[in-house]
Amino acid sequence: MNTVKQGKIHYLQPDWVGQNRLVAGFTTRNGGCSRPPFNSLNLGFNSGDQMSQVEANRAAVARAFDLEPHLLLTVNQVHGTEILVIDESNLEVSHFQRVASDAIITNQRNILIGILVADCFPVILYDQKKHVAAVVHLGWRGTSAGLLGRTVKAMQEIFGCLATDLCAAIGPGIAAHSYEVDRPVRDAFRQGVGQWQRIAEEVTLGHWQLDLQKSVMLQLDEAGISRSVIDTVAECTCCHKETFFSYRRDEGRTGRQMGFALLR
Repeated sequence: MNTVKQGKIHYLQPDWVGQNRLVAGFTTRNGGCSRPPFNSLNLGFNSGDQMSQVEANRAAVARAFDLEPHLLLTVNQVHGTEILVIDESNLEVSHFQRVASDAIITNQRNILIGILVADCFPVILYDQKKHVAAVVHLGWRGTSAGLLGRTVKAMQEIFGCLATDLCAAIGPGIAAHSYEVDRPVRDAFRQGVGQWQRIAEEVTLGHWQLDLQKSVMLQLDEAGISRSVIDTVAECTCCHKETFFSYRRDEGRTGRQMGFALLR
């Protein structure tokens, strides 16, 4: 993962990103205009920050990549399994902001698709042959319900992508040592994607430390994506206050960083 500066924006770029056809990465909390506790590059409208500050931050990101602000597209994330697919030209994308979804797939150029996070894991998927990209929001609900595998399957069925042609990047999220969960989370994984014994360690009776990043990696394995083309951000959002927002660390009063992709 490389640190890139584009205008005032600093972001983490996967090693496999090429030079011309794709822009993709994970923003940090730095480079914006929001005031504490949302300082400074808060991109989340529902965070409690002033709307004008968030709009200015989002505009700064879009313009860093020579886009008009309305072409930065995020959705109404609900910790579900719905996937928004954009497969035809539609320059008026602002209405998608209200769509309840936790993943976006597109083959359309010059639309910056993004997923907002503050402990959940953002994942970027890219097929360089078909020139198709996806961004996925993975908290424990989406991860346990198999949203990542559903997104890969949708890319295959709708766009003809092959798992062997996909690259993936796992962005910054909360590490297991900072993420203690209880029985409802355990039950969700047991009823969903499973692998509980491999991704969780019991620390007290009925409480486990959950390694969401490992679960994501195992699901990428199951989808057939080679680890040689999977890049990860190692830092924990909860532990690195100077770089990332963290919902758990800041007790809910915090901003949102973004995992994004832009096809050129």
